[in-house]
Amino acid sequence: MRATLGVIAMTFVFASGCARPDWIEQTLVTVDVTGVWRGTIYGGGAMELTLQQSGARVNGQVKLSPGTSYSGPIEGTVSGDTFRFSSQGGGVIGELQVNGDEMSGPGKTWFGSGPMTVRRQP
Repeated sequence: MRATLGVIAMTFVFASGCARPDWIEQTLVTVDVTGVWRGTIYGGGAMELTLQQSGARVNGQVKLSPGTSYSGPIEGTVSGDTFRFSSQGGGVIGELQVNGDEMSGPGKTWFGSGPMTVRRQP
């Protein structure tokens, strides 16, 4: 009986460790996105992000042009090498993978969704 309980207990221990990444891995911040980033959004539009990071939290401004000439505040987070952000009201949303001085990934604005790519400015 004790052996059976031991096997059951060990099964739960191993299963819980494999079920999901540990909390440290989920909250690890491995990149800094502070700075000015410029690039394109789907359809050839221009995008500029001005970001300030503190730990995993990011605040800043987004500017879109031409056509829309939208400018407004954004809030986001960094987890691992992924930067997720949205503008107030959700008009601009992105989930960008950070690779050195470039970020790219899917995004969405009032006008549709598609790829976003930006590079950090010197």
